[in-house]
Amino acid sequence: MAKVKSTFFCQNCGAQFPKWIGKCTSCHEWNTIVEEIVQKEEKRSWATQPATKKAAKSLKIDQITSTQESRLNTNNHELNRVLGGGLVTGSIVLLGGEPGIGKSTLLLQIALLMQQRVLYVSGEESQSQIKLRAERLANHNKECLILTETKTQNIFREIETNSPQVLVIDSIQTLHTDTIEASPGSISQIRETTAELIKFAKETNIPVILIGHITKDGAIAGPKILEHMVDVVLQFEGDRNHSYRILRAQKNRFGSTAELGIFEMQNTGLREVENPSEILISEKDADLTGAAIAATIEGMRPLMIEVQALVSTAVYGTPQRSATGYNIKRLNMLLAVLEKRAGFRLGTKDVFLNIAGGLRVEDPAIDLAVIAAILSSNEDEVIAPNICFTAEVGLSGEIRAVNRVEQRILEAEKLGFDKIVLSKYNKIPNQNYQIEIIKVGSMLDIVKALF
Repeated sequence: MAKVKSTFFCQNCGAQFPKWIGKCTSCHEWNTIVEEIVQKEEKRSWATQPATKKAAKSLKIDQITSTQESRLNTNNHELNRVLGGGLVTGSIVLLGGEPGIGKSTLLLQIALLMQQRVLYVSGEESQSQIKLRAERLANHNKECLILTETKTQNIFREIETNSPQVLVIDSIQTLHTDTIEASPGSISQIRETTAELIKFAKETNIPVILIGHITKDGAIAGPKILEHMVDVVLQFEGDRNHSYRILRAQKNRFGSTAELGIFEMQNTGLREVENPSEILISEKDADLTGAAIAATIEGMRPLMIEVQALVSTAVYGTPQRSATGYNIKRLNMLLAVLEKRAGFRLGTKDVFLNIAGGLRVEDPAIDLAVIAAILSSNEDEVIAPNICFTAEVGLSGEIRAVNRVEQRILEAEKLGFDKIVLSKYNKIPNQNYQIEIIKVGSMLDIVKALF
């Protein structure tokens, strides 16, 4: 009989303690320590047979042969882009997102699109529920196997019987293993089941995709070590009031973490958005003030997005500052620059900023478009719809250069813009562009160019 003991874990950071304490000494949170029953038992391999692999030996770095990792095509261009070219064999991918955002829909759609045998394991839905969703997606893969199970030992037994090429787990918080006596979703269960799946993936070279729940703060539920253990961490985000969903890579051992995939939620599933610039620029009948187009880059993809601003007199005395899809602190900084360097009195006015389409942008190259939209709304002057902006604004009011400006110019030219405003400090290659390039160096140059 294995010895049974209880251990105390922090539900916030996963730190382990021998006894209960009120405050976690690791993350300094109060009342997050809970007791869990841990059964000490010899760890078994994921397979029933004992591992016969010999101990690894150290090699000089010159003796190691570099091989290109093999990837599986998911038949989804947006997911392939974010993963860096496809699903790497033997990798562990963790997909997180808010409830109802479309995580299960995305992975079931991928399982039905792939040409490989996929085992879709669900601990949250029945097989009939998954069948109804699959019929709605209208994709067919006869090699897609559906299993409703939460015990890892039974899952591995099913894997030995059917030999799938890809494993999907929905979700990691519902799994449990016999090696420890803790409830599913607890810190120790998540850590142990993930370790078993990682061992399985590395030994069999089969990629595993996990769905992870998130907390009310937006972080993936469970210990922080979960994100360190896996190879790829993807975040599926979006606004419930918009139909567009954004897939970001927060961690990727096999590719870039700056890539971004855009989907549109429809009745038949998630549709890939090939040209997001046409969607992120809203259509309007009349020329309206407070709108400017920015040329930004997400990963390797240039995008044209619309920045909307509204400047009005503060009714309640204290001016309000609000931003959707943009950093509110950076907005306050740009407003201070406008007041100090250009003489616009915005301290007594409400300023509201919105990035159209529900997109959240961190690229500082949209600073110039934010400035232009605010000035347009404040002066009640319309910015011509055939002009776009790409530059960073400094604290002294100078217009700073941005990287990869050639891609931004070509994207603006492809979408039919006639003019693009950028910093005069940008080095532009000598090419015959069909778009007019307006170079500015300070805040006053912007005011003269627009009004």
